[in-house]
Amino acid sequence: MTPLISIITITWNASSTLPPTLKSVGEQTFRDFEHILVDGASSDDTLAVARRDGLPSLRIVSEPDRGLYDAMNKGLRMARGKYVLFLNAGDSFADSAVLQAYADAAAANPDIIYADTLVVDEARNVVGSRHLSVPDQLTLDSFSRGMLVCHQAFMVRRSLAPEYDLRYRFSSDYDWTIRCIALTEPSRCINLHRNAIHYLSDGLTGRNHRASLIERFHVMRRHYGVATAVGRHLSFIPRALSRKFRQ
Repeated sequence: MTPLISIITITWNASSTLPPTLKSVGEQTFRDFEHILVDGASSDDTLAVARRDGLPSLRIVSEPDRGLYDAMNKGLRMARGKYVLFLNAGDSFADSAVLQAYADAAAANPDIIYADTLVVDEARNVVGSRHLSVPDQLTLDSFSRGMLVCHQAFMVRRSLAPEYDLRYRFSSDYDWTIRCIALTEPSRCINLHRNAIHYLSDGLTGRNHRASLIERFHVMRRHYGVATAVGRHLSFIPRALSRKFRQ
């Protein structure tokens, strides 16, 4: 039977960060979903943790890959659900009713369902909200201002979802969400108006901030033009300085 939602989790040497992710999946009250774990041939205890803490139905594949987005493409190809949602190691659902909220919104048959995100540290303490605000109405122009919706809170109809562009090592999720939005229209996108995801702050992009900014500029230029990309990135400078001083 085809599940409503496919949750895809990507791991690589994630034995210390994976347990909260698996715990949050197992605690969901809504159960019409499948959980897929795509591992990049970890050398630590990631697979043992997955088998110990994951649901009995957890589907696991572990093999070398060409990076995060190659693994995510594998997950997309394995998915059977009507909708796909990525919840990578270290990230978790905000509470046990999150999937039910997504499922309730899916009853209207939208293309995209999205929500807010809170940032947490490794101790699972909430650090705060993301520095970008989720738009009330999602349009293609929304993402010309940056990654307004956290990738983990962005659930998309599987038949609509393209594969990730492997030219980008750190910002392919930004490119992917823009391409998803371009295939639909605002009336077919639903905002849950709730916090759905706890996002672990020390992710791949955070550790490679400069490279991800350069890639993001190229993605923005590709979709919105040079003038918009330059203008937006100049406007990011005061925001970044303000955030640095607050820290």
